[in-house]
Amino acid sequence: MNAPPRFDPDPTAQAAAERAQRRAQVVAELAADLPAHALLWQREDTVPYECDGLTAYRQQPLVVVLPETEAQVAAVLRTCHRLDVPVVARGAGTGLSGGALPHALGVTLSLARFNHILEIDPRARTARVECGVRNLAISEAAAPHRLYYAPDPSSQIACTIGGNVAENSGGVHCLKYGLTLHNVMRVRGFTVEGQAIEFGSAALDSAGLDLLAVVVGSEGMLAVITEVTVRLIPLPQTARCIMASFDDIRDAGDAVANVIAAGIIPAGLEMMDKPMTAAVEDFVHAGYDLAAAAILLCESDGTPEEVDEEIARMVEVLRASGASAIQVSEDEAQRLKFWSGRKNAFPASGRISPDYMCMDSTIPRKRLADILIAIAAMEKKYGLRCVNVFHAGDGNLHPLILFDANDPDQLHRCERFGAEILETSVALGGTVTGEHGVGVEKLSSMCVQFAPAEREQMLALKRAFDRKELLNPGKVIPTLSRCAEYGKMHVRRGLLPFADISRF
Repeated sequence: MNAPPRFDPDPTAQAAAERAQRRAQVVAELAADLPAHALLWQREDTVPYECDGLTAYRQQPLVVVLPETEAQVAAVLRTCHRLDVPVVARGAGTGLSGGALPHALGVTLSLARFNHILEIDPRARTARVECGVRNLAISEAAAPHRLYYAPDPSSQIACTIGGNVAENSGGVHCLKYGLTLHNVMRVRGFTVEGQAIEFGSAALDSAGLDLLAVVVGSEGMLAVITEVTVRLIPLPQTARCIMASFDDIRDAGDAVANVIAAGIIPAGLEMMDKPMTAAVEDFVHAGYDLAAAAILLCESDGTPEEVDEEIARMVEVLRASGASAIQVSEDEAQRLKFWSGRKNAFPASGRISPDYMCMDSTIPRKRLADILIAIAAMEKKYGLRCVNVFHAGDGNLHPLILFDANDPDQLHRCERFGAEILETSVALGGTVTGEHGVGVEKLSSMCVQFAPAEREQMLALKRAFDRKELLNPGKVIPTLSRCAEYGKMHVRRGLLPFADISRF
C-alpha cells in the first residue's frame, strides 16, 4: 500500500542537524505557550507517540505537546501556524489506520488531559464532555439516570470521544442506533489558526451551513476538537442475544440479508468465521460453536414483550436460512458472555500472531459471502492467514491479516493482501473504509475508489479550512502522483481492476 517510512526520511548528518535546529526553534516558541511539563521533545519522552494502533508504521514526532486548557490549545495552533509547523492531533492512540502517525517535522498535539465530563443533562438526554473522555465513561456517568451513549466500538474501554468523532466510529450496536454522526449534536474546537469554531448545536437544528457531518469523520484534517455534546438514549428494559451457527459461509451471509429483508432491525447483528471463533473461544470461553463455519450474533432489546416477539421472528428467519444450531441467551450473564467474545476479537487475534493488520471496508450485505470466499483465495495467494469479524448488519468488514512485522517480506505481503481486500470491496459495490478512517493505511486505495476530480474536491474542502495544509498533512487524500504510480504498479502486476487507467 506504499506505506510511509517507519523512520526519518533522510538519515544523513545534515538532515539530522537541520531537524535538531528546527526542533530547538519550535520548542523555544512553544515554551511561551505551555508549562514545562506539557512540552516533550527528548527521544525517550516522544517514543510512546510514534504510532497509533497501526503499529506497523512508526515515526518520531518532532515535538509532543500536552495542553490542559483550550487557551493553551489555541496558543499552540497559532504558534505552529505562524511557523508553518504541521500539527497532528492525538487522542488515546487506538486508531487503526495510522491517522495519528506523527509528522517528522511536526508537533503531535495530545489531548489526553481533556478528560472531564462537563455535564450530564437527563432531561435533555445529552452529555457534554471534553474530547479526551473515554467512550465507555460516558455511559458509566449516565447510568444513574438510566441513560447511555449508544455507539460502542470494541475499543470503547480506551478510545476517546474526540477520536470517535474524527473517525465516525461505530460499534456492534450501530445497526439500530447509528454511528457517531447520528449520536453527536455539537462539536467545539479550533481552526488551524487557533480560532474557536462550533459545528451543530444542542438544538434540533443550527443556523448556517450544516457542517457537522463534514467534521465528523474528517480525521483531524479540518479542526482540532476539544468538546463534544452527544445524545443519550434510555437503557432498554431487557435484551437477549441469539447465537446462530451455520455450516456454510454463504448461508450465514444470506441469513444477514434475510433478517433485514424481513423488516427486522436488530440491536446488533455480527458475524465471525470459524478461525476467528476458535481464537476468541480459546481467549474468553464465550461458549461459541467451534464446529460452525460461521456464527451470527443477533440481539434484540426493548420491552420484554418486544424482545420476545422479535427474537421469535429472528429465530424463524435464521432457521429458514439454514442455521444448523440456534442458542438464545437465557439471562443477562449469558448475553454478556456471547458479546464478550465479539468485543475481544482483536486481543484474541493478538494471542495467535506476532502482529495483525485490521482492515476496514464496507460492502452491500448481500455480498458478505462473496468477500469471504475472495479473502480465502487471497490467503493462499499471499501465504498469510486472515480471521474475519464483521458488523454484518451494515456490511462493515474487519478482516484481520496475521503476520510478523519483523519479517519485511511478510509486511509487504500483508500490505498487498489488505489492498486487494479493499479493492475487492469496491468492485463488489462497497467502499474502502467504514469506521477506521483512511489515515495513511488506505491512501493508495482511495485512488481506486475516487477519480482525480473527486479527490480535488476533497482537497478544496480541506483548503477552505486549512489553506496551508498543516493539520494532519499527507493523509486521507492521496496526491495525483501517488495515484498515478499506484495505477502503473497495477498495470505491471496485471492487477488493475478497472479498464481505464486514467481513473488514477
